[in-house]
Amino acid sequence: MKALVKLAGIPRSTYYDLVKRMNRPDPDGDLKAEIKAIYEEHEGRYGYRRIRDELANRGQKVNHKKVQRIMKELGLKCLVRLKKYKSYKGTVGKIAPNHLDRQFTADAPNQKWVTDITEFKLFGEKLYLSPVLDLFNGEIITYTIGSRPTYSLVSMMLEKALEGLPEEHELLMHSDQGWHYQMKQYCHALQERGIIQSMSRKGNCYDNSVMENFFGIMKSEFLYYKEFESIEHFKLELEKYMNYYNTKRMKAKFKMSPVQYRTHFEQAA
Repeated sequence: MKALVKLAGIPRSTYYDLVKRMNRPDPDGDLKAEIKAIYEEHEGRYGYRRIRDELANRGQKVNHKKVQRIMKELGLKCLVRLKKYKSYKGTVGKIAPNHLDRQFTADAPNQKWVTDITEFKLFGEKLYLSPVLDLFNGEIITYTIGSRPTYSLVSMMLEKALEGLPEEHELLMHSDQGWHYQMKQYCHALQERGIIQSMSRKGNCYDNSVMENFFGIMKSEFLYYKEFESIEHFKLELEKYMNYYNTKRMKAKFKMSPVQYRTHFEQAA
């Protein structure tokens, strides 16, 4: 070894210092294990910022640059990349004004809901998803999915969503101008419960941008991200993702999941 050190032109003190460091336990060993566990728990959907926030929730305050460095050392990187998508659009009408007016925040649960329909293409077939989202915490209240964009897709969604809503509760329900939301049955169902109907302006997707943003996230983190064996397998995995989105996926705005944020609010009230 002395001969090798001499041949390499390395001072003996440098060599022994390197040996000493190599034998020393990794001071970031536990942190690396925690970061890897969080990364795997969220199936590679989290980047270094969300992992930093999750560490903070677990009582470990770590600089984001350190998390980024460790993830690079471990070969961990966020696997999700946002991709373009198209929502299903209906005809244009004049059923309700835009009461929401891009006021995408709420002070409490069940004050403002938004909804829309989006389309999937799988195995040579089309599927249509109709969810409803609470603007208070971004939680998906419920959803329906079907092979055709019929009115029943929306009516069943509304019926399921209203099951958990207290009677005579003040609520605003916003959508685009799709034909489903112009149906007399839909308008009447809202009126019966005293719900204010709101609709986006003609051809203006920004009036319902929170719902559009959810579709973008869901398609990037789920549709384009996973492989499916069949339509039924897709539906099962979609149910798992919706539960993950509500209960585990951290919203950067809240530093916690939608359900955790709602629970925290209800406990503090």
